[in-house]
Amino acid sequence: MADSKLMYQTTAINTGGRNGESHLPDNSFSVRVSTPKDMGGPGQGSNPEQLFALGYSACFNSALEHMMKEEKVTGKSQVTATVELHSDPTDNGFKLAVKLEVGIEGQDDATTQELAEKAHAFCPYSKATSGNIDVTVTTVAYEADK
Repeated sequence: MADSKLMYQTTAINTGGRNGESHLPDNSFSVRVSTPKDMGGPGQGSNPEQLFALGYSACFNSALEHMMKEEKVTGKSQVTATVELHSDPTDNGFKLAVKLEVGIEGQDDATTQELAEKAHAFCPYSKATSGNIDVTVTTVAYEADK
């Protein structure tokens, strides 16, 4: 990291953990955080897995658009991130897994897969999760109404 240059940083503050509130210090964004009903919680807010899915899908799609521009591929792109919370028997805790579904308007599976693999190598979220959690990337048909 000695040669890297800081491009951006942000800070988020949480009080109350999974049943609390998270916000940015400038108050431009805040969200009520709640344990999902599926896990015995009230389910009356967002949860960390949903927020991770939002961030990962946006970051990955930006990386995909960058790769499309480099390869001169046109069309709209769409990334769906499904974040799963699993039990972790190694420490009786939890672990994440992510499924990314990638679609590019007007492109075949081979082209979409090639660009998705390049985006996966480029995306900061993918770099951060590499070797730490299971991430699968698959191609799907682009759906304009999604």
